[in-house]
Amino acid sequence: MVDVREAAKALAGARRVVVFTGAGISAESGVPTFRDALTGLWARFDAQALATPQAFEDDPDLVWGWYEWRRTLIERVHPNPGHEAVAAIEARAPHTVVVTQNVDDLHERAGSRSPVHLHGSLFTPRCAACSRAADPGPADEPEEGRRLAPPRCGCGGAIRPGVVWFGEALPEEALEEAVQAATECDVLLTVGTSGVVYPAAEIPKVASMFGGTVIQVNPQPTPLDEVAGINLYGTAATVLPELVSAAWPD
Repeated sequence: MVDVREAAKALAGARRVVVFTGAGISAESGVPTFRDALTGLWARFDAQALATPQAFEDDPDLVWGWYEWRRTLIERVHPNPGHEAVAAIEARAPHTVVVTQNVDDLHERAGSRSPVHLHGSLFTPRCAACSRAADPGPADEPEEGRRLAPPRCGCGGAIRPGVVWFGEALPEEALEEAVQAATECDVLLTVGTSGVVYPAAEIPKVASMFGGTVIQVNPQPTPLDEVAGINLYGTAATVLPELVSAAWPD
């Protein structure tokens, strides 16, 4: 409780806040982690082998089918109290930037206004040839998954998932926005991230280097324990609502 009160005091007094989220917060809603999303048709494949530009070039139907199947899983779950607490922080702190490594839309559905997606999003597909944005449309794939031909852009190119694949750089604009927010924040709240995926894992370190207080929420210790001034061990869905209530009591 002492750590929660200390974290709540820092959060309530902050003018600029960054909330930095990873797979853990969405796993609590039932979203499979990247390598867990390999059941049914996909059980015999290596997730990393499906998540490359070369894989899409070699077998676009296989790769597009997997990503549409993953999007279907996400559309069938709901934001949890952790996502809702993040939106509540946005509504209360004077200036909040949500930075996420997740490719789902649960922050948006919980009420977050414009989260920065460092690794892209399953809900922002684009043309592989001309990069024009495409309408994702509804996803309704069978439980076991299937091969699925990607739709075509007006230019004739194949529509690809709007995620960052292995071997690709993070979106420059998103990375710049995240780093800028980290350099300016009073508090960075890191939630449900392992702290081992780079360059995203540098964001909390940047905040600490520039004098921000780093608060970590995670069920287990991570490499970010040493960066965090306050470590709150527990799940996002449990700890974040408690933290919001303590920071801004009704």
